[in-house]
Amino acid sequence: MSSRIEQVIDEIEEYIEGCKPKFMSSTEIIVNKDEIDELLRELRMKTPDEIKRYQKIISNKEAILNDAKAKAEALINEATVHTNELINEHEIMQQAYAQANEVVTMASKQAQDILDNATIEANNVKSAAMQYMDDMLAHLENIIASSTQQASANYDALIGNLNQYRDIIQSNRSELHPVDEDLEDVDVPAGGTDNLDVM
Repeated sequence: MSSRIEQVIDEIEEYIEGCKPKFMSSTEIIVNKDEIDELLRELRMKTPDEIKRYQKIISNKEAILNDAKAKAEALINEATVHTNELINEHEIMQQAYAQANEVVTMASKQAQDILDNATIEANNVKSAAMQYMDDMLAHLENIIASSTQQASANYDALIGNLNQYRDIIQSNRSELHPVDEDLEDVDVPAGGTDNLDVM
């Protein structure tokens, strides 16, 4: 069963896949800011809950070990009681010692096996939880990096377009004033402007 974080990431990926491409572009898409903000907001809200859930799983390691220790102590206590009962039987004292040692040895081995298995299981749960969270955070980091890179590229393209428009505007303004420059280059006759032909 997938977590809500995985579901939200899947929804973000599906949303990005479903976005319309930008006009005359094979790499850029048109994104609805409100929809992507809502998905990212839900992802931010769910991430702490997921982390708490896996922290709880990791904390269960102590409970598993304590349970194993309790079972081990119960086995040893049972073996000790059984040993005392056997020892009290004078006629079978030698047999009691042998059986007692065997029971204690077996109980100690079982207790050690329980502790070993509990430790291994707890470590496996902890490793799996940490690996899962690392994978999820890495995936989220990739999505954010990709979004940041895309936003930066869009911003650079916008600045480039604005600079082109500015150059065109400056060129158009220069073309509006060639008459002033031409008049400065005309030689006026000594008699003033009376001899100039007016067109």
